[in-house]
Amino acid sequence: MPAAAPWPPRLAGTPAVAVIEQAIARQRLSHSLLLQGEDLAVLTQVALAIADRLLNPPGAAGQFPPESHPDCFHLRPTGRARMIRIGDDARSPSTMREFIARLTVSPAVATRKVGLVHEADRMNTESANAFLKTLEEPPGHSTLLLLTTRPHALLPTIRSRVLTFRFPGAGAPVAADGWEAWLADYQAWLGRLVEGVGSDRQAVAAQIMGLYGLVARFGAVLDFATDEVWKKQKATLPEELSDDESVAIETGIANGLRTRLLAEVERATRDFAVPRLAAGDEPTRRALVAAVAELERHGGLLRLNLNESAVLEGFLLASLRIWSRR
Repeated sequence: MPAAAPWPPRLAGTPAVAVIEQAIARQRLSHSLLLQGEDLAVLTQVALAIADRLLNPPGAAGQFPPESHPDCFHLRPTGRARMIRIGDDARSPSTMREFIARLTVSPAVATRKVGLVHEADRMNTESANAFLKTLEEPPGHSTLLLLTTRPHALLPTIRSRVLTFRFPGAGAPVAADGWEAWLADYQAWLGRLVEGVGSDRQAVAAQIMGLYGLVARFGAVLDFATDEVWKKQKATLPEELSDDESVAIETGIANGLRTRLLAEVERATRDFAVPRLAAGDEPTRRALVAAVAELERHGGLLRLNLNESAVLEGFLLASLRIWSRR
């Protein structure tokens, strides 16, 4: 018998995983779970591990991987807008109505069905209301798994009807060609700002050129990292995935990566400031607080679909002012 789908390495044996495994073993798992955290890839692996244990219990006939199990249904955002649409009817592919209709039919192989709603916060109002009715009267012998990095974007009535588990991200730094060099050059750029640009026009121009060089390279790193992750993930996705779903998944990968990259920019900023803070440099403390606040403010603009290059440019221009006049 094939081994069960693995939990993410850092989560195996944690209290949340132990509770879920015990509930599955006792057949007491809630019919609706909200899996939330910072990393969609981690949440997806958790959801697949749960689905595998529900659909392929020991001794079950017709074992299938959870990604392609005939009784495991996936609903993902579609299109560049990355929304989960309601659909015209149950035959509308990749829509909430089709998803709900598939959950109501009898299982094909297993004794139950599992439905995964990826990026559940991307449901529009109509989809959310239709899904709420399903939560209130769930199909028999079914389990619903909602995945989200933005739980507060869900309707409060949906959140109140699911059992919530929070899972931390993988925590590993982004392994993208040129990223470590980017972080080192960013810290060197901050060092030159702290040393003082003065009124020398040539020095000022060099700092500005350095700023826009960082912006351009950031975009190149993000594109490279997105391509690499997409190649790996695409190989694991079902063949019948629609073009709209593929576009939405790739866009979601880029969004997740740019968030992680900005988090590493924040860590690099703090690492730059630590030695100076240890020496009691009060201007550095004020600059660090202001810089982190600016990064959080500009990072929030990503949720409004502002281009990441514009976000980084705004943050670095603010940093130019903050660190130059500490």
